[in-house]
Amino acid sequence: MLVTANTRDIKLVAVGNSRGVRLPRELLRKYGISDALVLEELPQGILLRGTPGAKLSLDQTFADMAAAQENWSDWDGVADDGLATLKW
Repeated sequence: MLVTANTRDIKLVAVGNSRGVRLPRELLRKYGISDALVLEELPQGILLRGTPGAKLSLDQTFADMAAAQENWSDWDGVADDGLATLKW
């Protein structure tokens, strides 16, 4: 299976004597990033990700799932699969 990433062109901005990037608010919210990132240097480039433990709340997770409007109807068939009657 080939997985492709979403890409965006973003510009570097001056931050004192350094350069920084502006990340869209919706991406920060989507990945639960608030005040810090982990920067990892890889042979292919730089990877930015949220700090460990940065998780979305259940409310935010449910809201994101509802917004995605995914079709889960194929899971309806497993509701009567008989597993509920088995003695575990």
